[in-house]
Amino acid sequence: MERIGSAQTFIDKQEPVDNHEHWDLVLKPQSSSFELHLAEIWRYRDLLWLFVKRDFVSFYKQTILGPLWFFIQPLFTTVIYTFVFGGLASISTDGIPQPLFFMAGITAWNYFADCITKTSTVFRDNVNIFGKVYFPRIIMPLSLVVSNLIRFAVQMILFLITMAWYYWGKGASFHATPYILLFPFIVLLMGLLGLGFGMIVSAMTTRYRDLAFLVLFGVQLMMYGTTVVYPLSAVVGRFQKHPILTGLIEYNPLTAIIETFRVGFLGSGTFTWGLLAYATGATLFIFLLGIFTFNRVEKNFVDTI
Repeated sequence: MERIGSAQTFIDKQEPVDNHEHWDLVLKPQSSSFELHLAEIWRYRDLLWLFVKRDFVSFYKQTILGPLWFFIQPLFTTVIYTFVFGGLASISTDGIPQPLFFMAGITAWNYFADCITKTSTVFRDNVNIFGKVYFPRIIMPLSLVVSNLIRFAVQMILFLITMAWYYWGKGASFHATPYILLFPFIVLLMGLLGLGFGMIVSAMTTRYRDLAFLVLFGVQLMMYGTTVVYPLSAVVGRFQKHPILTGLIEYNPLTAIIETFRVGFLGSGTFTWGLLAYATGATLFIFLLGIFTFNRVEKNFVDTI
């Protein structure tokens, strides 16, 4: 400012305005409901990792056995399935030792089931965080899928140990096949399928909370419609006179995924490229539908939940 004469008059000398301002974060209206926010997810990758650690630690906090439940749950389930489905029901396992057959299905199924059940309540469980802090909302369900992947990896170690024990200790007749190379792909399919279903249910529970109570029940029913406790060959052979029932099981996307898992690691099961392609297409459709519903609801869910 400059002083002129004795009139105490001041003239402001304003600095030129910089029209090229740079901001760390710019919030814009969402342009598409199918937007994945990949750039934002990468920018917030540290937050994603913090949520993963939070989910992993908080789930087993104040438990006596802690992460040992990763091993105990599939072992107990395998024993029960072997007694009920293998012993009492005498369900065929295509020549594979019954505990090993059931553990393969349980290991693959648990990852999908955990993804869908935990992501199905993500809006309800994190409404306080969503209402106070901005970050890409999809990071929250994505962190659950990643944290479940840690549990899946631990259970896979148990499954591989069981395979080694049956192969070298018991002399069981099974072998890995080249389809084992599809393992990373089928894990990706299971994660995307569970994430897609979970986001659909989570978006719907913001208005209809009754759906949250049906998730666990629906997941259990879905398991019996998937080849977790029986092979696809037994379904085709036993229900030839019921083509609708056979079709529901055969064209369940998870059936092709679990059958591919067994064929790759145990050399037993039903695998066709056509069924795997169908499962891939169905998974992508459900995942994109989940992205669409999640993005639509996240705009105003705080007002309705």
